[in-house]
Amino acid sequence: MDHLSLADYRARVAAMYLSDADLAEFRARRDDLFATHPQSAAPGPLRYFPPSDEYVAEVAVEPAEGELEIATGGPDGVLRYERAGHLATPWGRLTLFWMAAYGGGLFLPFRDGTSGKETYGAGRYLTDTVKGTHGRGVDLLPDGRVRLDFNYAYNPSCAYDDAWACPLAPFENRLTSPIRAGELTYA
Repeated sequence: MDHLSLADYRARVAAMYLSDADLAEFRARRDDLFATHPQSAAPGPLRYFPPSDEYVAEVAVEPAEGELEIATGGPDGVLRYERAGHLATPWGRLTLFWMAAYGGGLFLPFRDGTSGKETYGAGRYLTDTVKGTHGRGVDLLPDGRVRLDFNYAYNPSCAYDDAWACPLAPFENRLTSPIRAGELTYA
């Protein structure tokens, strides 16, 4: 593995997420990064649902306790996550996790009513800040609430290439409602 190239890829992902680009420009930049960077899991272009304000919500963070172990199916083995809070969304309750590893990071994987039909069957991510996805899908608000924007939902790397292993959405983050926002299955 080319560690410097991977570090460059993650820095570019973080810069893209932290930029002031609107959703259309963000998606264009993401497509370009996926198509051109050697560390990309997918050659692009990606497919998306049309933008929709219907899948944006500001929700309170309810207390949560305990840990969850999620198997990656790869060399990372089983990863430990702490429950950072429960989010009562209009589509059902989700758990926001804190990755219990060096440096840590927020993680919100989910499956919904589109999984396996219109979107990746094992689910998508709304944020994984360890990988640099800050402030788009999950934005921490000054009043302690969280803004969720499912227009930024994306497939994990394993959706594009079997060489990648990914932690998938646990049972507690499986919604029956369809979330027709964000990234579609990779064609």
